[in-house]
Amino acid sequence: MSVSKRIYIFPGFFFFLMIFSSCSEYQRLLKSDDYELKYKRAIEYYEEENYGRAITLLTDVIPFFRGTARAEEINYYYAMAHYKMRDYTLASHYFKSFANAFPRSPHAEEFSFLSAYCLYLDSPRYSLDQTNTMQAIRELQRFINRYPTSERVEDANQLIDELRYKLEKKRFNTGKLFMNISDYMAAATTFDTFNKDFPDSEYREEATFLIIKAHFEFASNSIPQRQEERFENVLEAFNAFARRYPESGYMRQAERMKEEAENRIASFRESANTNTVK
Repeated sequence: MSVSKRIYIFPGFFFFLMIFSSCSEYQRLLKSDDYELKYKRAIEYYEEENYGRAITLLTDVIPFFRGTARAEEINYYYAMAHYKMRDYTLASHYFKSFANAFPRSPHAEEFSFLSAYCLYLDSPRYSLDQTNTMQAIRELQRFINRYPTSERVEDANQLIDELRYKLEKKRFNTGKLFMNISDYMAAATTFDTFNKDFPDSEYREEATFLIIKAHFEFASNSIPQRQEERFENVLEAFNAFARRYPESGYMRQAERMKEEAENRIASFRESANTNTVK
């Protein structure tokens, strides 16, 4: 029984010694002025997928080797280590810095793409702020313009399409949000600019219908003195919708609003004529 326990304890103790020794070595490296050794061990840590330690050591050696033949390789590993750590914001920055600092490097094109790709990976879901999404689109387009014959151009265009769809969905849902909170003019304006910015959108038909509805609700809730001109906007929006989508599934709803708008306008004009006669 005691022998068995000793056999069980010994491997655990040996493992502890290995970890302690590794930590001690790493701590000594951090305090060391031997930049050659730091560089060597940083690459080894990288290859062992210990990217955190690799980054820490490379941060120390980058200033020492700046302007030397090793600078390109060190910055390559530095950017890649951040990418492997999934720190896409910093990885994008270091990929871009590498491509600018070493434009003749065989990795320059790849890193220009990866810089934009990291921004794509950092793009949030459509319901959140889309600043990163727009930045990713700009950087992907910049890559396409810089390397128009690259085999990565097709991938870049596909990523742009995905990001634009996210912006498209965001804008459309913003318009619906304005409808839900009864800010009808903001909704009408949002859907109108949506159709201009995303003319091929799958949501265009619904957006065009919702422009009618937004104008109708806005007119219906306006003061009487402004209703006639605002119901005219309903008819204008309906005509644009009917020309483009004569067979739309929304047509019946649209026609009801059109008829109501026409009736209200006729009533206003009849009332105005009666007052004139008097």
